[in-house]
Amino acid sequence: MSPRVVIAEDLYLLREGLVHLLQAHGFEVVAAVESGPELLTALTGERPDVAVVDVRLPPTFTDEGLQAALAARRAVPGLPVLVLSQHVEQLYARELLADGSGAIGYLLKDRVFNAEQFVDAVRRVAAGGTAMDPEVIAKLLASTARHEPLGALTPREREVLELMAEGRSNAAISQRLFLSESAVGKHTASIFGKLGLAPSDDDNRRVLAVLTYLNAARSQP
Repeated sequence: MSPRVVIAEDLYLLREGLVHLLQAHGFEVVAAVESGPELLTALTGERPDVAVVDVRLPPTFTDEGLQAALAARRAVPGLPVLVLSQHVEQLYARELLADGSGAIGYLLKDRVFNAEQFVDAVRRVAAGGTAMDPEVIAKLLASTARHEPLGALTPREREVLELMAEGRSNAAISQRLFLSESAVGKHTASIFGKLGLAPSDDDNRRVLAVLTYLNAARSQP
């Protein structure tokens, strides 16, 4: 069955481009809207497998997309949302990430370099994972270096966690950081321990580690 997607983008050409791109990669676009109120109606009515949402939508072009996504996730807990924006809205991005249910992504439009990168991010979010642009992570975490338990992480563990937030596997992290997979595994286990994430058959500790990290960032000015 094709994943069902809702798209919210106010620019006509970009909206239609997203529709055709996702349809070409096997998605069923159930709604393509241009405003915050239309987005909330589509998300709560259609309950798609994933939503691709711009931040700044009519009528005020401030934060309607994120506000609608937050409202929809309150109505439909865990509703997968991939934010695609030119801007990092830190407060609302942290609120999205901090609810603990995962299935969140945040990409910057000018840093999406090919269709495969974008489609992979949409699929990861639809599957309940995360897909975070490194620049978004850097801005969200900029003020958290001394905040416990984040202060307990080493610089290398912070690098590993940021790559985990992008949805990278241990193998991909090892290639990016020029480490062995066993070394990445040790760093990952240390991160889980320092963030208080005990082994569990039910919880995805990689997602919970990212959410715990960003939830701590939310409390910072």
